[in-house]
Amino acid sequence: MKTNYDCIPCFIRQTLDSVKYATSDQRVWETTLREVLKAVSIMDLTKSPPVMAQHVHRTIRKFSGNDDPYREIKEKYNTYMLEMYPLLKEMVENSSNCFGAALRLAIAGNIIDFGANLEVNCSVVNKTIELSLSEELIGDIDYFNEAVCSAKSILYIGDNAGEIVFDSLLVQQLPMEKVTFVVRGNPVLNDITIIDAMSTGMTELVNVIDNGSDAPGTVLEDCSDRFKRYFQDADIVIAKGQGNFETLSGVDKKIFFLLKAKCHVIAQHIGCNVGDSLLLKSDLFKPE
Repeated sequence: MKTNYDCIPCFIRQTLDSVKYATSDQRVWETTLREVLKAVSIMDLTKSPPVMAQHVHRTIRKFSGNDDPYREIKEKYNTYMLEMYPLLKEMVENSSNCFGAALRLAIAGNIIDFGANLEVNCSVVNKTIELSLSEELIGDIDYFNEAVCSAKSILYIGDNAGEIVFDSLLVQQLPMEKVTFVVRGNPVLNDITIIDAMSTGMTELVNVIDNGSDAPGTVLEDCSDRFKRYFQDADIVIAKGQGNFETLSGVDKKIFFLLKAKCHVIAQHIGCNVGDSLLLKSDLFKPE
């Protein structure tokens, strides 16, 4: 997915938000913002938004000296969702369709996104959970279920901290011996790394690898050779969140995208409304 002109103000907003998490030094805020403005002025708009976002967050880490500005936020939401896990698990087990309920909750967890231009707090998360089992889901759950059941290998690319707890509900509905779960190679935004997979118990469920990259998405040319082998060999890929959709939606691979549409650029590109819960197939999106 190419970068839309409307993504540019979001890069600036995200820079200011993130550098304030990284440091209280306003001189660093100004230096970082000026560097990002220079980069945005010459950016290649044919690249996906996470490519520019990767540069933004590398700049923030460079000038602030903070290697993981969102560490505290990630720990907060991992802890909060682990405390809610028994309730979420009960919601799945009490459903007439456990697979469908776990899928809906996994998508609901995508609301915990500090890169998108929306307000995230525990109240928003709770409301999203409350609505998840009854609101419309765009996509074919039965087709998705058949695909994962028949697959010999499944690559599940995760997204955000806190959200990974929701992912574990869906992972447990899959043939877990065939699943490899993917985290980012290095910190960026509130995206998950191996630390989050370990602290939330994902490493106890399935094989977990990192993708070798610090982009807030899956920029294949920036990923490790090991990850690319897993990606190539997987029968199907499950990709969570907007960043993974933005970077993989034009790739020639059987991919299922699970996400909440959290901005009008994504909603317009897909043809849905902001806030919709989505289960999309990669063949719907051809290279631009």
